Amino acid sequence: MMTPNEIEKLIPAETAKFRSPIPTQAISSDEFMPSIQTPKQKELEKRIKELGSRLAKHQGVSRRRFFQGAAGMAAAFVAMNETFGPLYGVSHAEAATPELANERAASLKSQFIMDMHTHYLRDDTRLEGFVRSREAVGKAAWNPALAGKPQTLDDLKFANYFKEVFLDSDTKVALISGSGSEDPRDWFLTNEMKAQARKTVNQEAGTKRMFSHAIFMPGTPGWLEKAEADYENLKPDSFKGYTIGDNTNKQLSTHPWRLDDEKLLYPFYEKLAKWSKTQPSLANVCVHKGLYPPSVTQQYPHLLPYAKVDDVAKAAKDWPQLNFVIYHSAFRYTGGTWDEGWQQFRRTGRIDWVTDLAQIPQKAGVNNVYGDLGQIFAQSTIAEPRLCAAMLGQLIQGLGSDHVVWGTDAIWTGSPQWQIEALRRLEIPEDMQKKYGFSPLGSADGPVKRAIFGDNSARLYHFTQAQRSALAGDKVALAKFSYDEFGDGRTNLRYGYMQA
Repeated sequence: MMTPNEIEKLIPAETAKFRSPIPTQAISSDEFMPSIQTPKQKELEKRIKELGSRLAKHQGVSRRRFFQGAAGMAAAFVAMNETFGPLYGVSHAEAATPELANERAASLKSQFIMDMHTHYLRDDTRLEGFVRSREAVGKAAWNPALAGKPQTLDDLKFANYFKEVFLDSDTKVALISGSGSEDPRDWFLTNEMKAQARKTVNQEAGTKRMFSHAIFMPGTPGWLEKAEADYENLKPDSFKGYTIGDNTNKQLSTHPWRLDDEKLLYPFYEKLAKWSKTQPSLANVCVHKGLYPPSVTQQYPHLLPYAKVDDVAKAAKDWPQLNFVIYHSAFRYTGGTWDEGWQQFRRTGRIDWVTDLAQIPQKAGVNNVYGDLGQIFAQSTIAEPRLCAAMLGQLIQGLGSDHVVWGTDAIWTGSPQWQIEALRRLEIPEDMQKKYGFSPLGSADGPVKRAIFGDNSARLYHFTQAQRSALAGDKVALAKFSYDEFGDGRTNLRYGYMQA
């Protein structure tokens, strides 16, 4: 969690005056200090505004309305190519011709996408930094709509989460995750809340639309008994942990842990192996790693060893019947430090700690290690897309395209549709492919991207073809059809913190 002094320097991302289809500067939940808008991002925003204004006028709609549609999204990626180089498959014709853009969007909207890394906040959250920041915006008149009004966190809660994920994007299935804390009041959601959300959505839909994590916190009093109780009473789809301990309140983190701690963790793995015989998805051990830039290292140096991945190989080798899914693929350089990651790659061919993760299968001789994209994709896409391409190249090269899974960390960066479009359109530059031996990502609906978007997670969570097929006619599908026809459209809002 950021300090009150840090939060005072920020504004709520949803109050940004310009609603771009793609974020044009870093957005943070509370895990790291977001960077100021870079010169390249300012250039991107300028290009998006100018192109959007021109095309919207030509099409006879407002710029905001234009950016809600497929042509507006295409225009944003045209601007991305003009700013960062030709990494995205898009044309000026698509941006200028709504019929062409809509045809492409329609051809892909049934694509199977499992987003197994999403968040929202509980109704009784006391993480009031979001609220205080919104009130400051109103007082400063940055957003007159907020002036004089008591602020809430509704945009970060369930109703808006459902809209942003299931109606404003092509996501078909989502897993609701969370973050634990030494202070029970600061859990994003309790494990019971996540299970209830899953039950509510799936009962209403009549299908399996939502999965849920149970957070486990090794070393805290009674943690293993709590995990057993959660298994018995909540039936989570998988368990997730944070090796640095309390990620929300790092100053309270007194129980960091290692995946290869035989005394502390192996009894838990033994239970997972047993439970997975009747509930196979419990073989998936989801672990938050990375997101530990130098600024955080300076504040909490004692937790740095736990953010790395040097504990993954032994655990994976000792427990081949389990799958170790490393969230964010252990990418270190969040916030304003992305350039350190890019320069490190250019200088050495390595990126902390993504490269280390990607090399585990070859070095340790294991095939049960997976990389979740999460913030690795969201942050690098809007800061330096070439870094994003390099990390995907390394993960696919080392783990295999069948061991990289889709997750967006929504809804902090708004509806995940822009991230979906970014992966659909992204290609690793040819010069990078030749120099490092990376394989091309291929077309939007090609085998590599299909695997990442959904096939890999479907295999890990035993989501059958029959379950996939049932989604097409359930109540969520009907709601999305109605929303696409008569709804207000994607808001292009982001949720979290950003620099003013």
